[in-house]
Amino acid sequence: MKSLKFKYITNLLAIILLIFVVGLFFKQFLVSGKIPIPADTIVGMYHPWRDVIWDNFTAGVPFKNFLITDPVRQLYPWRQLLVNLFKRGQWPLWNPYSFAGTPLLANFQSAPFYFLNSLFFILDTKIAWGILIFLQPLLAGIFLYLYLSHLRLNKIACLIGALSFSFSGFFIAWLEWGTVLHAALWLPLILLTVEKLTSYELRVKKYFWSGVFVFSLTQSFFAGHLQTFFYVFLFSFIYLGWRFLAIKEGRIKLIFLFLILYSLFLILTYPQWRPTLEFIRLSARDIDQINWQQPGWFIPWQNLVQFFVPDFFGNPTTLNYWGVFNYGEFVGYIGVIPLVFAFLAIFWGRNRKTKFFAILGLLALSFALPTPWAKLPFKIGIPLLSSSQPTRLLVIVDFCLAILAAFGLDTILKKKEKLTPLVFPALVWGFLWSFIFLAPKVWPNASWIVNLAVSKRNLILPTGMLVVGVGLIVLLFIRWFPKKVTLGLILIFVCFDLVRFGWKFIPFTKQEWIFPSTKTIEFLKSDNLPFRFMSTDRRIFPPNFSIAYRLPTIDGYDPLYLLRYGELIAASERGKPDISPPFGFNRIITPQNFNSRIVDLLNVKYVLALADLSSPKLGLVFQEGETRVYYNKDYFPRAFMVYNFQFAENKQKAIDLLMDESINLHKKVVLEEILPADLIKLINEDVTNNVAIELYEENKVVVSVETLKKGILVLTDSYYPGWKATVDGKETKIYLADYNFRAVIVPSGKHKVVFEYEP
Repeated sequence: MKSLKFKYITNLLAIILLIFVVGLFFKQFLVSGKIPIPADTIVGMYHPWRDVIWDNFTAGVPFKNFLITDPVRQLYPWRQLLVNLFKRGQWPLWNPYSFAGTPLLANFQSAPFYFLNSLFFILDTKIAWGILIFLQPLLAGIFLYLYLSHLRLNKIACLIGALSFSFSGFFIAWLEWGTVLHAALWLPLILLTVEKLTSYELRVKKYFWSGVFVFSLTQSFFAGHLQTFFYVFLFSFIYLGWRFLAIKEGRIKLIFLFLILYSLFLILTYPQWRPTLEFIRLSARDIDQINWQQPGWFIPWQNLVQFFVPDFFGNPTTLNYWGVFNYGEFVGYIGVIPLVFAFLAIFWGRNRKTKFFAILGLLALSFALPTPWAKLPFKIGIPLLSSSQPTRLLVIVDFCLAILAAFGLDTILKKKEKLTPLVFPALVWGFLWSFIFLAPKVWPNASWIVNLAVSKRNLILPTGMLVVGVGLIVLLFIRWFPKKVTLGLILIFVCFDLVRFGWKFIPFTKQEWIFPSTKTIEFLKSDNLPFRFMSTDRRIFPPNFSIAYRLPTIDGYDPLYLLRYGELIAASERGKPDISPPFGFNRIITPQNFNSRIVDLLNVKYVLALADLSSPKLGLVFQEGETRVYYNKDYFPRAFMVYNFQFAENKQKAIDLLMDESINLHKKVVLEEILPADLIKLINEDVTNNVAIELYEENKVVVSVETLKKGILVLTDSYYPGWKATVDGKETKIYLADYNFRAVIVPSGKHKVVFEYEP
């Protein structure tokens, strides 16, 4: 009883220490109220915010890390829209502010069902975001500590493993995304439940641990990053299979148990994966992505050095990174001292678990590197995998290394092993220093030689940590030196190394910098009519920023965007009916051709620019600093009536007709479906009509129509399965119109047309 009480106390103290270290890392958030989000890039990099003086910075706020922009260009706006819709009593189904309309719930990264998003309902959005980010290293550390503790490792070893994972290179690089790490942090808890459920003595609590297993797996899925979840699922499934090999009795019962648990997982996650799979099927995901053969798709061989020296090639925060783009995809650092422990564990290889994690870690790394077998999924064209960057396998590599670090220290404390494996890390650092000094003599004319000054400077501290680490390991073998003191010093130096590394990379910014208003934004919001805008410069209103202000645009940034819309914009940008992939967008659609008739059709009323634009259809109507706002006099209304159509037998014919200047799109719509016989007799002449949008919400559009004769109502919002339409309460068919939009038949007279998204 006493030993059990002592165990609980030590575990509690360890968790308190984890909370303290994570709290120390987030002290700017917890003490100063600064939010872990790169909002400094909003006011420092982009217009019209750069046109405003913030804190007396006249040329934009200096931003810490230009590499981290996705949290404000994707995740925060999506999450904000999601929460706002929930608070208004609506399902977050549709996003009308990007890509001329696109699914929101089906956009996996919006994470509508993740339970920690409940924070946004009880707290201010900015504070909730900060807590969401704060919880990532904290929960990851606690879960891994509990798993390692279950394996009966030394408590300090458990702490070292937990800290190494929580502040690993992968965790730091992806910390402010708020999705990737939430998908990853459940992995140690899933492994713990597998251990519990496959241990004979603990099967009496199988209902509890079964619930924890299903909950952890579903939350990893709901967290919002499909690729990371796939790695978590695959790793945990392999682990389960490996555990089955060690079971001698009761296998059949366990097989049935896990079949039930995985079935429950599929049922519970159906509301997310069903619409997501549909979205993927209709998207350009597999045909318009970065070429997997380009540098940086896999971890370059030379970037393995970042496991030892994270900033050997510099760091984006100090503007001296000279390696292959981009830094965050290649840094697998877990700290020098934990890495040494991991090396020792691998070389000693004392137990099955050590070998398992060593093999799985090396296997994951081999698929993240440009090895022949790693390229196979891309050569074959396996769905999803062939469009997923394999560098993110670092999450598994770092996870395995963190566990091996705990095993290594535990072995030192429990068994006196030979320290000869320490020669290997010494050789690595010796090689790096030799390279620094010899490279200028061997390759005197190489362009990269000048950058070695950066490498030399950034090699000093890791070398010092190596010397300290080896010294502390030697002290553990000296009987007369207090072991607790040595372990305390190990903890201090590990925390110092990892926290310093993370602080260098992660920005914390003022709350008032998170999507503030400007005069340009106020001008756009003062126009009450439904309209869209576009930008001719990627430095103005980057994609998805408009979501924060509920201003619709034709651009967007999402790994998933509708294939039809991508083809339409590709033809518009090319100025000809060419819809052949690749489009060259690579997830970021930012149309520039404001003279295109497609832009007019897309309801683009305003064009933003940083330079004077010369076009007969554009007129300058507003200016703030360098940001100019032009009015497009040729823009189409969001909804309008036509009384003639042109049939296109396929989509190529449809885009041909749409780009044909002889066809007046104000009077004729291109349809890819033959109308019923009684509707073909639409007249080819002007008809008096009145069309007004009475209500325009995310999931619902209400249009009043008054027309003297039967015609076709065109709504220039993206066509997508799940949208339904009624005319005066009676359901009617929605036609695919003008390649990407919606159209319905409206009889003569006064009518109310309602479009609702009900997937």
